[in-house]
Amino acid sequence: QVQLVESGGGLVQAGGSLRLSCAASGSIFRISAIRWYRQAPGKQRELVAGITSGGSTNYADFVKARFTISRDNAKNTVYLQMNSLKPEDTAVYYCNLVGILEVWGQGTLVTVSS
Repeated sequence: QVQLVESGGGLVQAGGSLRLSCAASGSIFRISAIRWYRQAPGKQRELVAGITSGGSTNYADFVKARFTISRDNAKNTVYLQMNSLKPEDTAVYYCNLVGILEVWGQGTLVTVSS
């Protein structure tokens, strides 16, 4: 059974930074792509960034040049470094593993105050 646990969310002022972590159990982490999604109140869940097992990355246009996704396979962890945060970045951020299984984490709340 693969489990994902997100951490690092919190309250930050606009312009600030946070680093989210997604820790995975199970050996399939290293052969799986990992994506970060977010869901703001009253809105649909949207893709923020993704990283393949080989380290290739992709970003939504609204976070390019502000967010960076990375992975440490030795720690079974994916990170989302979020800089220059805006109030519209406020959402619950979810980690998603895609491979031979698809697994979601429980989410971590990010609140950006103006």
